[in-house]
Amino acid sequence: MGEQSASSDGSVRAQRFFMHALAVSNFAAGALPLLVMLLLIDIGSTFNTEVGVTGQTNTLYSVAAVVFALLMGAFSIRFRHKSLLLIGLLFINISAVGCFLAQDFPQMVAGYALSGIGFAMISPMSIALIGEHFAIEKRAKAVGWIIAGGALVYFVGAPLIAYAASFGSWRFAILVFVMPISLASLLLAWGGLHSVGKNSNPSAANSRTYLRSFGEVLSNRSALACLVGDFFRSGSFVAIVIFAASFGRQRFSQSRELASIVILTGALCYTIGSLICGAMVNKFGRKNLTVLGAFVSGAFVVLYVSIPSELLYVVSVFVASLFFGITTSSANSLSLEQVPKLRGTMMSIDSAAVNLGSAFGTAVGGAALVSFNYEGLGLALGAMGIIAALVFRLFTRDPTKQ
Repeated sequence: MGEQSASSDGSVRAQRFFMHALAVSNFAAGALPLLVMLLLIDIGSTFNTEVGVTGQTNTLYSVAAVVFALLMGAFSIRFRHKSLLLIGLLFINISAVGCFLAQDFPQMVAGYALSGIGFAMISPMSIALIGEHFAIEKRAKAVGWIIAGGALVYFVGAPLIAYAASFGSWRFAILVFVMPISLASLLLAWGGLHSVGKNSNPSAANSRTYLRSFGEVLSNRSALACLVGDFFRSGSFVAIVIFAASFGRQRFSQSRELASIVILTGALCYTIGSLICGAMVNKFGRKNLTVLGAFVSGAFVVLYVSIPSELLYVVSVFVASLFFGITTSSANSLSLEQVPKLRGTMMSIDSAAVNLGSAFGTAVGGAALVSFNYEGLGLALGAMGIIAALVFRLFTRDPTKQ
C-alpha cells in the first residue's frame, strides 16, 4: 500500500513538473517577440532602418508562424509531439543567438523569423501534450498554466528587458534575458518530457493521410466553429494588446510610464483569468466559460473607448483582460477535445487561425481608427468578440459533456 502511495505521489510530481516545464516553454517563446516590440526603435537605430521598415520583422514573424502552424498539422501526424516541441525550443534558441549576432538587417529578419517557426511548434504541441498525458479533469488546469506562462512574459519580461537595455543595448538584453530563459526552457522541457514517459508512436503517414487529417478536422462542424471563434476572439484581443495604451495616452494624456503600467497590470489580469478558468472549467464547462468570456471581453472593448472617465477606462481594460484570459484558456481546452485522435493537427490549425485573427483584427482596428475614431475601433473589435461568443454558443459542442 505504501509503495502504491509513493508511486502515486511520484506520478503527481512528475506531471506537475511536466506542466510547469510546458508553461516555461511558452514563456520563453514570447521573450524575443516582446523584446523586439519594446526595443523596435533601438534595433532600427543599430541597422539604420526606419521604424516602419524595422517593424516588418513582425510581419515576417507572423507569416512564418501561420505557414508553419499549418505545416505542423501534417508533421504532428508523422512525428512525436514531444520531439516537435523540443525542435521548436531549439529554434527559439537559434533565433536568439542569430539576432544577437546579426550584422545587418536582413540577418536580423531571418533570425527573428526562426522564432516565429519555434512559436508555431511550441504553442500547439504544448496543448496537444496536455491532452495526451493528463486525465480529462486535470487538463483545463494544465492548459490554464500554459496560457498563464505565455502571458507572464509581458508582466515579468517587459521591466527586465527595459532594465537590461538601460545598461547596454538591445543585444545586451538578448544576452542576459532572452538567451538564458530560452536555454532554460529547453533543458526543463527535456527533463519534463522524460518524466512522464513515452507517448504512442506516430503512425506511418503519406500525403493522403495528411489530407484526410485536415479534412477530418475541417469537416467536423464543432471543430470548425472553434477555429472560426478563435479567429474572431483573437482579433478582438488586439484592442487591448495593440491599441489600449495608445488610447490612454491620446485620450487622457497618460505618460508613457503610466500607460505601460496599465498594460502590464492588464497582462497580470489576463494571467489570473487563465488560472481562474482552469479551476472553474470542471464546474461550469468549457463551452459555457468560452461563451461568457468572449461576450464580456468584447463588451468591455466597446466600453473602454466610450467612457469619459480615465479611472473607468483603466478598470474596463483590466476587466476585459481578465475575461480574455478566461476565454483563451477555455477556448483552448474546448478545441483540444474536439478531435481527440488528431489533437496535434487540431491545435496546429487553431494556432494558425489565432495568428490570422490577430493580423485581421489589427488591420480592421487600424482602418476603423483612421476612418472614424477610437469609438469606431472599439465597436469593430468589440463586435468581433461578441461574434466569437455567438459562434461558440451556436455551433460548438463540448464532447466531454456528452
